[in-house]
Amino acid sequence: MEPKVIKRIGVLTSGGDSPGMNAAIRAAVRAGFYYNIEMYGIYRGYEGMIHNEIKKLDSKNIAHVLERGGTFLKSARSEEFRTPEGRQKAYENLKAHGIDALVVIGGDGSLTGAHLFYKEFGIPAVGLPGTIDNDLSGTDSTIGFDTACNTAIQAIDKIRDTATSHDRLFFVEVMGRDAGFIAINAGIGSAAAAILIPEKKMPIEDLVEKLKVRTKAKKTSNIVIVAEGGKSGGAAEIASKVKKLLPYYDIKVTILGHLQRGGAPSSFDRLLASKLGVAAVEGLLHGKYDVMAGLINHKVVYTPIKKAIVDDKTVDEDDFRVAKILST
Repeated sequence: MEPKVIKRIGVLTSGGDSPGMNAAIRAAVRAGFYYNIEMYGIYRGYEGMIHNEIKKLDSKNIAHVLERGGTFLKSARSEEFRTPEGRQKAYENLKAHGIDALVVIGGDGSLTGAHLFYKEFGIPAVGLPGTIDNDLSGTDSTIGFDTACNTAIQAIDKIRDTATSHDRLFFVEVMGRDAGFIAINAGIGSAAAAILIPEKKMPIEDLVEKLKVRTKAKKTSNIVIVAEGGKSGGAAEIASKVKKLLPYYDIKVTILGHLQRGGAPSSFDRLLASKLGVAAVEGLLHGKYDVMAGLINHKVVYTPIKKAIVDDKTVDEDDFRVAKILST
C-alpha cells in the first residue's frame, strides 16, 4: 500500500504516565518539524480527542520538557472512547483539524485504542511503549521502565539503612500488577533476600525457610520485594502470614506505589524515548501504520500493535535464576 500524504500529525499520551513521555513527545514534534509536518498536541489522551482539546504545537511547547517526568499533554482514561459514539466524535474532531495520523504513547490499553481507531476510521497510527511495567512485546524496554527501577532501588537502599540499624525484616511492594519486571530488576539491584512476582508463586513455607537460613547465616537485614500482583498476595498480606510463622521478627511493610511513576527520566529512558519519537514520525511517513515502534538489540523495529499487546512478555528465566543464586 502506498503511504498516504501526511501533513498533520497528532500526538497524545494515554493511560498511566511514565518518565520519558515528555522526551518522546518532544522527539516526535521535533521530527515532525524536520520533515515539514504540522504537529498537534491532543491533551488528556482519547478523552481530550473526544472533547476537542487539540492544539497546534510549536517549539515553545517542547522547550525544557526532556528532563521532566510525567507528560505535559496530560493523560486520562476514557470510558467514552470505548463506545462507537465516542470514537466517532474523536474522529470528527481530528478531521476538523485536518490531522492525518497519530503518535500514541502509552501502554497496552492506549495502543489497543490506536489499533481500533485505525481499523474503524483508517487513521494511521504508530504507538510508542510508554509504561513502567515493561510488559509490551516488540521492545527490550518500555519508556519509563529504567527510571522506575532506579527509583525503586534508591528507595530500597534507604530502607536497608533502617533495616540494618534495627535488624528488621522489610516487605517492599513495587508496581507490577501483571508483570514482575520491576520487582526482579529492583530485587537483583538491591540485593533482596527474596522476590515475589506474578509469574511465579512462592509458597509462604518456602519463603519462611529461606529467611530462617539467612538468620542462621547471621544476615543483619532482610528485604523481600513483592510485585503488587504477586500470586502469593500483596506485601501486607504476605507479611502477616510470615509474622505468624516467624513471630520473633520485627516486620515492617513499605508500599512504594506511585513514587515509581514520577521523577526525571534516566539517561537511558531519555535516549530510548528520543529514538522512538523520531521513529514514530518516520514510520508514518514510510507507510508503517498500526504498529508499535520499539528497540530490540539497539535497533528500531516496528511490531504490529495487535502482536505487541497480545503476545505475552514474561520475566526472563535467567534473571530469576540469577536472583535466586544471589539471594542465598
